[in-house]
Amino acid sequence: MATAPPTIAARARLKDYPVADDALDLYRLAPAAVAARWQTMAAGLSALRDEAGIPVAEVVARQIQELGLSFRMTGDTEERPWPLSPMPLVIGAAQWREIERGLIQRAELIEAVTDDIYGAGRLVSAGHLPAALVAGSRFFARNMIRARDARGKDVRSKTSGNSRDTAPLLSVYAADLVCGPGQQTGGQWQIVSDRLRLANGIGYALENRLALSRSTGGLLSDIHVRRLAQFFAQLRSGMARACSRENPRIALLTPGRLNQSYPEQAHLARYLGFPLVEGRDLTVSDDRLYVRTIAGPKRIDALWRWIDTNALDPLAFDSRTEIGVPDGFEAWLRSGVELVNAPGAEVLEAPAFAAYLPHLCEVLRKEAPILPNTRTWWCGDPAQAEDVRDRFDDLVITSAFGRKVDGLPSTHGLAGGTLSRVSRENLHAAMLLRPFDYCAQDPVQPATTPTLIDERFAPRAFTLRAFVARGADGQWTVMPGGFARLSSSAHNHSGWLGEGDMSADVCIVDDAAPSNPPSPSALETPKVRRGGGILASQAADNLFWFARYLERAEITLRVIRAVLGSMIEVDAVAANHPETVVALLALLVERGAISEETAKLPVAQAARAALSESVLPGGVGTQFARFRAAGLTLRDRITPDFWRLVNRPLPAFESHRPGALLRVARELIERLSALSGLLAENFNRGPSWRFIDLGRRIERGLGICDTVATLAGETLGGTGESPEALGLLLDLSDSQITYRARYLTGPRRDPVCDLLLLDPDNPRSLVFQVNAICDHVAQLPTLREDMMPEAPLLEARALQAPLQSVTVEAFDGALLHDIEARLLALSDTIAARYFLQYERSRTTTGGSLLA
Repeated sequence: MATAPPTIAARARLKDYPVADDALDLYRLAPAAVAARWQTMAAGLSALRDEAGIPVAEVVARQIQELGLSFRMTGDTEERPWPLSPMPLVIGAAQWREIERGLIQRAELIEAVTDDIYGAGRLVSAGHLPAALVAGSRFFARNMIRARDARGKDVRSKTSGNSRDTAPLLSVYAADLVCGPGQQTGGQWQIVSDRLRLANGIGYALENRLALSRSTGGLLSDIHVRRLAQFFAQLRSGMARACSRENPRIALLTPGRLNQSYPEQAHLARYLGFPLVEGRDLTVSDDRLYVRTIAGPKRIDALWRWIDTNALDPLAFDSRTEIGVPDGFEAWLRSGVELVNAPGAEVLEAPAFAAYLPHLCEVLRKEAPILPNTRTWWCGDPAQAEDVRDRFDDLVITSAFGRKVDGLPSTHGLAGGTLSRVSRENLHAAMLLRPFDYCAQDPVQPATTPTLIDERFAPRAFTLRAFVARGADGQWTVMPGGFARLSSSAHNHSGWLGEGDMSADVCIVDDAAPSNPPSPSALETPKVRRGGGILASQAADNLFWFARYLERAEITLRVIRAVLGSMIEVDAVAANHPETVVALLALLVERGAISEETAKLPVAQAARAALSESVLPGGVGTQFARFRAAGLTLRDRITPDFWRLVNRPLPAFESHRPGALLRVARELIERLSALSGLLAENFNRGPSWRFIDLGRRIERGLGICDTVATLAGETLGGTGESPEALGLLLDLSDSQITYRARYLTGPRRDPVCDLLLLDPDNPRSLVFQVNAICDHVAQLPTLREDMMPEAPLLEARALQAPLQSVTVEAFDGALLHDIEARLLALSDTIAARYFLQYERSRTTTGGSLLA
């Protein structure tokens, strides 16, 4: 008798984990109580697999897809699905307590050293820190020298004393940790790098927890995992603490949608309720920072920057930067905005500083480091360089300041013992020529952790990125967890993902479940407010054009559907009427979906070309790429359901058969209809929704004008009447059912034109679009204090007026052309008024619209 296939419990359990009991492995090193939590987690994943009937990794992957989690590696043009291991790292509370102490000590040490570098300079003058090391760091900001003292005086003068403290240099800190051998084989946690520029991974730690908790039900609660929400509430409160206003406006500054971690930044901004802004969204006036919005410039009190100091302000740092804010540094210097972290705070991120931090801890804190860093030698010091030469084969040689240097293929470092004779000679020569560009470190032997791969537990080396932030009281608080990178290589200890790597949640487990679980936020209940916050001008621009591209693609697809339907559906309007098919192809040419040469091809080939076209501006491929690119910039404003539809690739079609192409066209129309439904139902009726619907109504109005002029221009002008063209217009406008219910006759000029052009109750009519445009523009904010109508509203009303008074008999081609021109002009006027319209203003008062 055949035996049943083994269950997941038999194939993937920690009892069969192929690692020796005394190995340097997180599970094998765990105390009995913590090991029991590992086992409970593994058993829970086994049960989940049996319940779902699919591998548990696929269960997690589906949840990641539902949440829209993704990332981009360096050089990627497309985002990748986020790789999350179903098995988290499990760390006991007692062990984590020591890690917390070490992280807080390290953050305080780094801030003290940074404060001295830009302040009194005692460490350099006393010989504890080489001046060449400080000046050699690519993150050293010379403009910051003594700047903090001057800023403190400015704060005190503006607040009439000491009522508000100067914001700290460091508010968010991250460190990459590995668990190496030591402490009597129990494992020694050590810091392999400090992260001071960007806290990459802090958002992914949140996303990992969200995906894992949704995938596994109550499993994390069963093993008493600490929650992360309290940490993020404290982080937000800590940023607000140094701001002068009671209800500060905090924004997250991103380099843009092509940045490697842009999806993380968008998710983080959405979770924290921060506007996601780029440098071009911001401007400085009267030493204060403002974000350009549709209601005029609005003050920003604090900015969480995700760009380097060098890119922060082209007037103060690197003049070549295009992602910074001119005068942004001056605004910070004059206390017009708080920056997290302060400019130049990343100076100690250079690897060579690790050679001095243990000694500086003894000097400044009179204590040894709780968490040692990887032992490091800086070759700019002759004695240390001699040690490196003596132990060359036993060390990893790396760039001292994170720059590309001669003799090393990358900035990640190279084991000296692995070099060929020629490579060794070249590196020795380069190190003799510029010794201060190099440092050396002891090789790291990282611990492994159980990872579920192909339904079996296997060991993988890991790096843990831990995060520390200042809370509401100004004291450091540590995230009870973090972001783990499971490496496909035992030699790469970077905290970021490489090819073949995975991520994992980090779960800190208590001995027992808390008797009174903490609330999601430690803050007091906020005052009730309505509205959706500010809408940056660039965001309004992106919303507007996202909707226009969406509508433009739908109009083109409807024309393609009509072309293909004429070939295979006997009751299609265009069937047996070649002149109507020619008119449809001419419409595709007019809309830029195909070229005139393509229109001469067989109909199916022309339709296929329009579907796949990604070069001509009106092609379906082009329009989908454009609204997807616009959607990328709106990640902080749209739901995961919406983003999944936007990000879905175009369906594959190899055949020229009309039936197959028609199915593709219909599928894409259905997808766009689903997006339209989400837009209609999921956006609050505020400015964001109004700009989306404005874009849609303008584009639909232009489409109606274009379609009617191309297919029924002669009919409209009274020189002829084509029932086939009129019927096709009804088809393209989804108005056949309404027409048939209203009239017991075939398509005729006046009834069709009234329904498609002048019926205010038909959502596909021209007048319906214009009425909606007027309603939206009238509700948009105004900058005029006398409340007189602005240019967009005046133009919208002028557009509406002739449609309110004309009769269908008098509606001719000239009026249609005039309305089309007015729609295009109105689009330009809206852009000029609402999209990045703000320039440097005169001195303002407290009661102005800039508040």
